[in-house]
Amino acid sequence: MAKTTPTLIAILLFSLLILGKSHTFSRNLSQKELKREKLTHLHFYFHDILSSNHPTAVQVIKAASTTYSTSPIGFGSVVVMDDPLTLGPEPNSKEVGRAQGIYTAAQRIVPGLLMVLNFAFTEGKYNGSSLSVLGRNTVLSAVREMPVIGGSGIFRFSRGYALARTYWSNVTTGNAVVEYNVYVFHY
Repeated sequence: MAKTTPTLIAILLFSLLILGKSHTFSRNLSQKELKREKLTHLHFYFHDILSSNHPTAVQVIKAASTTYSTSPIGFGSVVVMDDPLTLGPEPNSKEVGRAQGIYTAAQRIVPGLLMVLNFAFTEGKYNGSSLSVLGRNTVLSAVREMPVIGGSGIFRFSRGYALARTYWSNVTTGNAVVEYNVYVFHY
């Protein structure tokens, strides 16, 4: 058995030390390195227009097994949206952003949606920032709560909730205006 010299051991340990440091891709941050967390309340209206020459929401999937006789709410359908977010409920109210994403009819008997969307803001200090929402929207409830699961820009590291309340809807066309109150913690 060959003897290992102290120089060889030192070279081996030094090599491991160098290799170990060159492969790290993360580090822990202290609370002092983060800005102070704040709570922001946002209030706006969401205009979901399915029936017009320029719809803001379009059904892209209709389940082959779903008929309106078996599911009057279109269970299994998927809608893609790029809805304006405005300061007031009127269609010509000042636009402050867009609600972009998808929703699907995820309940068979009563209207219930799975919402996957981003509130992408285009005005003021929030311009270029967004909030991500993923949750259940039971559209016949007076107020629906959905979680805010993240964000970008000013809303990095955000968490919170969105309260949706139908301001106006038309059952025949599917068009709706929904009031949103969003509360988010962010840095």
